[in-house]
Amino acid sequence: MLRVYTKLVLAMVLWGATWSAGRAVVQEVPPFAAAFFRFLIAVVCLGLWLWHAEGRLLRVRGRELGLMLGLGFTGIFLYNAFFLHGLQHINASRAALVVALNPVAIALVSAALGQERLSSLKVIGLVLALGGSVWVISRGDPVSLWYDGVGVGEALILGCVAAWTFYTLVGRQATTTMSSLAVNVWACALGCLLLGGAAAVEARGTWAWPQYSFTAWACLVFLGVFGTAVSYIWYTEGVKALGAARAAVFINLVPLFGVLIATLVLHERLPAAVWVGGAISLVGVAVTTLAGASQARRVS
Repeated sequence: MLRVYTKLVLAMVLWGATWSAGRAVVQEVPPFAAAFFRFLIAVVCLGLWLWHAEGRLLRVRGRELGLMLGLGFTGIFLYNAFFLHGLQHINASRAALVVALNPVAIALVSAALGQERLSSLKVIGLVLALGGSVWVISRGDPVSLWYDGVGVGEALILGCVAAWTFYTLVGRQATTTMSSLAVNVWACALGCLLLGGAAAVEARGTWAWPQYSFTAWACLVFLGVFGTAVSYIWYTEGVKALGAARAAVFINLVPLFGVLIATLVLHERLPAAVWVGGAISLVGVAVTTLAGASQARRVS
């Protein structure tokens, strides 16, 4: 069991590191090209794992194909478009703290659709998480949002939250007839095709990938192999061993590792107000997730 917990924590470290790697790579590589190469590498790795685990590449048709296209468009294409374009405007630390809203947004939309009940403890967690995120986005001055609005970078990262929320809710439907591994392989493959088309338009017929530096390619390989394929494999193993509710609690570590790694590797510095808001947001996310896990255990 210690091995399972270790892999889950390491998966969260890798996901946290994607913010720094993404921030580094978009300084040189156009966002859509970076996302395309990331998922091209990831699809090869995940496809080989699917073949090893299930002995085949499952065919999809009809409704399943529609779901896969929806997943590829939202969770792969849109998420990474917002992710990498956002990192061109704000640093990795702030982006990681803003995207901590993911579990909160999923809980709110699930409740609105009647898929999940909001307990009093979960409501408290949601309020804390939302309040902390507003504090981060406004840099400690929430009133300024009324006059100045949300910055471009923050708005793009909030787009990540919206895209991932849709991806998660649709993914729940897709995994009723397909394994989670097969769903992700197909979603990544279809999303990669969309990213390739966008990258071609972005490049205007001239791909500069032979001129990318060693650092850029190292970041892309990291994002594809470790930030996507390996981390997903370890997280899936954790879900299988512990259950989805208990494994999902570990996702709360991603923003924390994202900030720490950005501070160590990119030497980013955040104002004290942002740290305070981030801490409040993380506490709220933890309360929300733990409330959901407790509710899931009572149901089972």
